[in-house]
This record gives sequence, C-alpha cells and structure tokens, in this order.
Amino acid sequence: MSSQEIPEENVPAERATDEHGHAVAVADETNPFADPGLPPHEHRVQDIDERAAKRSERMVAMLFTLSMLATVAFIASYVAIPNDKSIYVFPIGHISALNFALGLTLGVALFSIGAGAVHWARTLMSDMEIADERHPIEAEPEVKAKVLADFKQGAKESALGRRKLIRNTMFGALALFPLSGVMLLRDLGPLPGTKLRHTLWSKGKLLVNMNTNEPLRPSDVAVGSLTFVKPEGLEEHDEDFQQEIAKAALMIVRLQPDNIKDKQELEWSYEGIVAYSKICTHVGCPISLYEQQTHHVLCPCHQSTFDLSDGARVIFGPAGHALPQLRIGVNDEGYLEALGDFDEPVGPAFWERG
Repeated sequence: MSSQEIPEENVPAERATDEHGHAVAVADETNPFADPGLPPHEHRVQDIDERAAKRSERMVAMLFTLSMLATVAFIASYVAIPNDKSIYVFPIGHISALNFALGLTLGVALFSIGAGAVHWARTLMSDMEIADERHPIEAEPEVKAKVLADFKQGAKESALGRRKLIRNTMFGALALFPLSGVMLLRDLGPLPGTKLRHTLWSKGKLLVNMNTNEPLRPSDVAVGSLTFVKPEGLEEHDEDFQQEIAKAALMIVRLQPDNIKDKQELEWSYEGIVAYSKICTHVGCPISLYEQQTHHVLCPCHQSTFDLSDGARVIFGPAGHALPQLRIGVNDEGYLEALGDFDEPVGPAFWERG
C-alpha cells in the first residue's frame, strides 16, 4: 500500500526525520506501530582499512580459483576413473569411486562459486541502507533515469572494474564450470563405433548347443528340428554374456537340400543345415517359433514371419529385412563351426546399415 492510500485517520500527526533526512513516524495513541526508521549505519572493517579489503579480495579470488580447480578435477575424474572401481569411505562403506569423485568435485566447484559471491557481497560491495518511497507502478521518466543512475552507482560500488583479480577469477570459474555439464553428455554414449556390425562369431568358432553346452555335430541336428546355438567360449556367467548373446544368438535348422530355394543359402549351409540369426530384424525380439512343414519362423512379439527355405526373407509382419545368415562348415573333428562372422549387422536396421 502506498502512502497515498493510507486513510487520513491512520496518518500520524507527528513525524520526525532520521539521520538521512527521511521522514519517520512517531508512535502515539492513534498509531502505536510507527516506522522506527533505519538504524545507524555501521562501517565494516573493509570500508575503512584497505588491507582488510585486500584480504577479502584475495579470499574471494581463492574461492573462485578453487572452483576452477575442482571443475578440472571433475573432468579428470570422469575420464580417468573406471566406472567399476569402488573405494571404502568411512562411515558410508564401499561406494563407487567415480560417483564419489564426481560428487565431491562438483560440490566443491558449486560451493566455491557461491561462497565467493557471498563473501564478495558481504565484505566488499556497498552495504549502505537506502530507503525509497513507494511510488505508482507506472514508471516516470525521472524514475527510469534514477534506476539507471542507481545501476551505474551499484556497478561502481561493486568494484568490479577496480578489483581485477576478483573479476578475472570469477569469469574463469563461471567459464569453466559449465564444462562439467558438457562432460556429462558423454553418458549419452559412448559411440557404438563398429560394435553393431560384429559379433563373437569368427572363422573356426564351434557351434555350441545352448541347452547342453556341447559342440554340435551334423548328426546331432535332425531334419525339421530347431536348435539354438551360441559361440564357443561364451558362458552364462561371463559379465558381458547378455550383451554378446543379444548379437550372437543363432538358430540352426536342417532342411532337405532340395527344399532350399536361395542359392547363397544353399552354399552357406552344410548338408541342408542352415544357420540364421535368432534376433528379429524388427525390434530385436528373440525368434522362437518354427513351423516344420512350411519352414517358417515367427517372431512372438509382432508376428514377423521369415521363410528359412528362401534366404529367411520376410513374408509377413513389420520386419524390414531378412534374417542374416551365418556361413557354416565342419572342422577336422567333425564338429560344426562358423566360417566367419555375419556379413551384415544382426537385429533391427540402423541408420548406417551395411
């Protein structure tokens, strides 16, 4: 409420002025809660002692410099500390070394910027109390001029131009700190590189039955049967088992060679045994349904259907391309083996397929 809106009966009859010349009300019977005015201004030690001001300036610069060092330490920790390394921190216990380092350095960087700004404001910037009369919301030209003048005065009193050490270290801290956020963008990756193009299959890798964990001979695969296979050396207790089997999972079916329509499929098979990726080319679901009479396999997720007698081409459903085939043969001991890796990426199509 502005002074113009105060009812006359509530306006005190007696008024006085404080040391700055501002009018203050005097309590009386009609107005027991009068404005006491501003307390006397007390100068800080930095206002009267330039050496104390210099000490405060160095303290602020030190905090900003500490923020810069903490930001550099944050980036170094992110790059250098393995994400699986753990350390013991009392009384928390065993925690991730990377998370502890990132949290500590990021906290120090933020705290140092805030503490430096607060110390600067409390010890070096002007703390003179200024009283201003309330005025209508609409700004008059005189008010705008006064605001601009006050801004210039505040900028001058902040000593930003004169305290170059504070200014430079503050700019350095504020410029380096956003790099922490930029480094966190790395968690959107890492970039896959060529990992989507290759699996564990390579020349000489034995085909191991997923159920028995034994290598397969051609005689182990009956006509019309569907067998799921993994590469030799890949075990379920391996740390990266799920990641690798998601690309290397294989299904083998034995067909009559005369029923194979695709020339390349016949060349890459062994006595009618064909090996195809088990991963659907739509969204990567594992294919598990086989129709013996038609030689069709069906993905249970979205019903994409592939013809294993004709290059595993798509005959129904949303899948975009055929299942990749693995070229197989038999080694000197009579076991089925891979003759290389898939000639194209397995699973769903991606933007740089080939």
